[in-house]
Amino acid sequence: MTSDGMHSDRGEWSSKLGFILAAAGSAIGLGNIWRFPYVTGQNGGAAFLILYLVCVLLLGLPLMVAELTIGRFSRRNPVGAFEAIKQGSWWKIVGYLGVLTGVCILSYYTVMAGYTIGYIVKTLVGNDTTFESFTSNAWLSLPLFLLFSVLTVLVVHGGVKNGIERWAKILMPVLLFLLVVLIIRSVTLEGAGRGLSFYFKPDFSKVTGKTLLAALGQAFFSLSLGMGAMITYGSYLSKKDNLVTSGCFVALFDTMIAVMAGLVIFPALFAMNMNPAEGPGLVFQVLPRIFPQLPGGNIVGAAFFLLLAIAALTSTISLLEVATAYLVDEKHWLRRKAVWIVAAVSFGLGLPSALSQGIVPALGDLPLPGGGSFLGFMDWLFANVMLAAGAILISIFFGWVWKMKSAAEEIRQGYPNVGKLLTAFDIMLRFVCPALILVVLIYLFISIG
Repeated sequence: MTSDGMHSDRGEWSSKLGFILAAAGSAIGLGNIWRFPYVTGQNGGAAFLILYLVCVLLLGLPLMVAELTIGRFSRRNPVGAFEAIKQGSWWKIVGYLGVLTGVCILSYYTVMAGYTIGYIVKTLVGNDTTFESFTSNAWLSLPLFLLFSVLTVLVVHGGVKNGIERWAKILMPVLLFLLVVLIIRSVTLEGAGRGLSFYFKPDFSKVTGKTLLAALGQAFFSLSLGMGAMITYGSYLSKKDNLVTSGCFVALFDTMIAVMAGLVIFPALFAMNMNPAEGPGLVFQVLPRIFPQLPGGNIVGAAFFLLLAIAALTSTISLLEVATAYLVDEKHWLRRKAVWIVAAVSFGLGLPSALSQGIVPALGDLPLPGGGSFLGFMDWLFANVMLAAGAILISIFFGWVWKMKSAAEEIRQGYPNVGKLLTAFDIMLRFVCPALILVVLIYLFISIG
């Protein structure tokens, strides 16, 4: 412990850029590059894109600032943060929910992330086995799952400055570079224009209540809000940092990457006369059929899956960090021990998800929401229901329990003339965010039927 009662294994970001890249990396993941294009494709393209951007601004940004403020004020993980602000209350249960959600999302997310590494090699060598036969091969998918888990551990093991921040500064520029190269390749294909007009010319007659809900849900999951990852990352921020501009940069970066992923995928899909509404299989099933038809196809394909692997890694890092920070802060564990134990628990929890993709057929055919597989159910429960529940509770806590009057002082430290923005955030967090997220939650439960 240090003189101010902080645990010496905690750490702090060395620069604002380091924080923005790490937090944007946390937010940028399979949600942007795997989930965003297929949800956009299923919901009619450009009109969905506009609704998504509005949702990021109205819902994502206030929640992002709220989480960062709670984190920096308390200098603690999600559990410790709620306890520090409202001592002895039941609110720290929200922190425990966040830690649990982070570990459970990490458990199946790492399974999917492992596939991306396999696909880099598979695409390079021109192997054309189907996604189903790839995931149902235990000798392929389980070692890849383990490999990705260990990669994540090695980064978080290094701590905040030398691990997470250092790797974010390397991985994020590589991610951006690969995206730009792939966009240039995709938009110069013959017939790419139709994909661009699908993506950028809105047809609002296609917008339904379902489109709006999909946009709300996507805005929310892609920013990694609701599980305390941003509370944890905010707790490593210096008091001099401007929380509002930090939150804006993270949201902007995250949204930009999602939009760029669409620019890679839709022109290529339309150029090859494929259906943009393919659903979750878009990236692993449809794109591998497109790559071989492109000049330099295998290299382009391998670059795409490398991009996906980097995006996944920057997210698994933050998922692992939430529970690690809890054990370092609250239980005074050494970071090394905390990282390995959380990763081991998460790996154990992830085994049924890995096995449910064709290795053990019974786990792939369950009477549960989320498409019937154990992995699909975990994604439905934790990435949808638990994140939404966490976000509602965080916005209520910030707006009604801690209240803007108390929080304003923390926000003003790095942004003295924040002014009217505080009133806008206050209204959003007290009324608009909880109401909108509640609608998403109700819809999730109605749509099970």
